[in-house]
Amino acid sequence: MPVVDAHQHFWNLETGSYPWLTPESGPIHRTFEPAELIPQLAAAGIDRTVLVQSMDSYQDTDAMLAQADEHDFVGAVVGWVPLHRPDEAAGALERYRRHPRFAGVRHLVHDEPDPDWLLQESVIEGLGLLAAAGLPFDVVAVLPRHLAHVPVLAERVPGLRMVIDHLAKPPIKERGWEPWATLIAAAAECPGVHAKVSGLNTAADAGTWTADDLRPYVDHALEVFGPDRLMFGGDWPVALLAGDYAKVWRETGKVLAGLPAADRAAVLGGTAARFYGIREAS
Repeated sequence: MPVVDAHQHFWNLETGSYPWLTPESGPIHRTFEPAELIPQLAAAGIDRTVLVQSMDSYQDTDAMLAQADEHDFVGAVVGWVPLHRPDEAAGALERYRRHPRFAGVRHLVHDEPDPDWLLQESVIEGLGLLAAAGLPFDVVAVLPRHLAHVPVLAERVPGLRMVIDHLAKPPIKERGWEPWATLIAAAAECPGVHAKVSGLNTAADAGTWTADDLRPYVDHALEVFGPDRLMFGGDWPVALLAGDYAKVWRETGKVLAGLPAADRAAVLGGTAARFYGIREAS
């Protein structure tokens, strides 16, 4: 199986607009492009990555697809279309699907003023377009309410495959458990729902986190999803807010070390390769 990082970003502050990315973002308030990530992927032994949108814009999606054309390590691109404008989204999907590595859609739902944005009828119609096209949807679940939407969407949009980014940000720093544990288990009851073991370091104490802090939450995810519906993601460069790529890779590896080899290989690549249709490393 290929080793896949199922969640990473690039952005260029000179050519793109990212309103959420301000000087208060500290070390990630700058441009991040492939040349900086490539040696880190090599050091970790990563074969392919999934490049995920950083802004709800065509500009961001177009830039990612251009980077995929230039860099073979980008195995799949999760872009954006205006799901809340389904007629426009249909045209955008028709255009983007011509690119062999356009593999999914995401929307920054946590930036929407309406916490129930995903349940709007127009958005449901847009998500239906994804289901019909066989394209998955990356769910940004920051609030418990966002995570509670997942089973609702699974019922209202039959055939829609979903993946919950960052395990829906469990309360690691606070050593909390509920309602996250129950909500993630309810989401996992839907067969088409997957989840990413990603972004957990920025949910923990930035200065002190280790594998031991992540382990209870990853173990719970393994119990409710199983390794065939979980995928590792480095969440670079956001990960720099609490460590670096090497630490995320190393500590995640420690959490997964006790798994049988086949299960570990699934989380570290097999699941993502199958879910996003990533070809084998050449």
